[in-house]
Amino acid sequence: MQVLLAWSGGKDAAWALHVLRQRDDVQVVGLLTTVTIEYRRASMQGIRVEVLRAQAAAAGLPLLEAGIPARCGNDDYDAAMAGALARAASRWPGLRTAAFGDLFLADIRAYRAQRLAAVGWELLTPLFDADTAALARQMRAGGLRAHLCCVDTRQLDARMAGRVFDESLLRELPAGIDPCGENGEFHTCVSAGPMFAAPLRLRQGETILRDDRFAYTDFSLAPL
Repeated sequence: MQVLLAWSGGKDAAWALHVLRQRDDVQVVGLLTTVTIEYRRASMQGIRVEVLRAQAAAAGLPLLEAGIPARCGNDDYDAAMAGALARAASRWPGLRTAAFGDLFLADIRAYRAQRLAAVGWELLTPLFDADTAALARQMRAGGLRAHLCCVDTRQLDARMAGRVFDESLLRELPAGIDPCGENGEFHTCVSAGPMFAAPLRLRQGETILRDDRFAYTDFSLAPL
C-alpha cells in the first residue's frame, strides 16, 4: 500500500515515518506539508521551508508543499489539502492513503478521516493510542534528536523554547503537560534520527513571541 505522510518537520511525523518503514505492507512515497504563504514556514511548527526540504532530502522522499494563508480558516485548509492530494494522486496513480502522526486526540483524527473521505482518501495513524511517555522515551532511545521550536506560553514556560527534546526536558515538564506535546503545549524540529540518512546541521536563532502566546525559536540550515 502506498502512503503519503503529512510532514510537519516535528518528532511525531518523523517517528511515524520510521514506524511505517518497518512495515512490509506500506510504502511511504512522499511527504506533504502545509506552508504558510506569507512566512514560508510550516504552518504550526514555524519551521523554515528550506529546513523542511532538507529533512525530506535526508529521508530520501519528495516533499509536496500546500500553501495556506496566515489567517487560515477550515475552508482554506481543506481546499489546499484537496489540491495537494489531487496532485499526489496524479503523480502516484492508485495512491489514496494519507498518514498522520496523531497520538490520542480522537476528535482531530475523526476530522481528518472525514475530510479525507470527502475526496476519496483513507486515513492511517500509525502512532495513535500510544503511551506518550513511553513513546517519548522510545524516540530518544531510537536516536531521534529534536528541539522545541514552538511553545504555547499559556501551557508551558516560554524559556522551554529552543530546548533539546531530551530526558532532562521530559523530567522538567510540569504535571499535566503531555510528554509529546499532543495537546499543543509544544512543537519540535527534528534534526536527526533513524528516518534520516544523515543528521541535519541546524543553527539555532532567536526566539520571538507571536500573538502574545506562542514562543517560536528559529532554526536554519548551518552553512557548510
